Amino acid sequence: MLPLIYRFTRFAVTAVVLAAPLALHAAALDQFKSFVAGTQSAKGEFSQRLVRSDSVGKGGAAATAPSVKVSTPSTGTFVFARPGKFIWTYLKPYDQVLQADGENLFIYDKDLNQVTARKLGDAIGSSPAAILFGSNDLDKNFTLKEAGTREGIEWLDARPKSKDTTFEHIGIGLRDGVPVAMELRDTFGQTSILTFTRFERNPVLAADQFKFVIPKGADVNRQ
Repeated sequence: MLPLIYRFTRFAVTAVVLAAPLALHAAALDQFKSFVAGTQSAKGEFSQRLVRSDSVGKGGAAATAPSVKVSTPSTGTFVFARPGKFIWTYLKPYDQVLQADGENLFIYDKDLNQVTARKLGDAIGSSPAAILFGSNDLDKNFTLKEAGTREGIEWLDARPKSKDTTFEHIGIGLRDGVPVAMELRDTFGQTSILTFTRFERNPVLAADQFKFVIPKGADVNRQ
């Protein structure tokens, strides 16, 4: 299975950072808009799980019992700069890098020493990646509304306006102005859960931070 953030850029990766100070328990939408407006770049760490709910028949088609399967967590680091520049690095269980320079996306599989390259294009606009890596024009591509509080986290519901996406719902969890989690539910009955830690907002980045250098001897597949 392709890593989640590659699916982001195919339909179009992810990271979050500290936003301007806000009142405790402020509405999720207010927190999120402040975060987007005040964050041009960030770096930090992430963990990712994939949750699938299946239905198992019992005594007929109408009688089903849910079966929930949770994947082994993936962990790694991220760095991004708006719009459309990011490095999303999986460290465990597999070593992979997804890197975008604003125009092109590169997926590097270290074990295979293989690079897949493609144009970033406009696909990022209505994808989950746009929420964190794209422009600030979120209302153009998403319908946003409050989604309540769970375990001290204020949740925002984002639904893509475009029908050309594999995601039907994107949940964004915020605490004290910081996005701390995302829940991505696709049309295949899967929910990807991302959690973010060790955020650094607007760090100093090198001028060539997002320039991808093809590793020596790597096979390159351009799409």
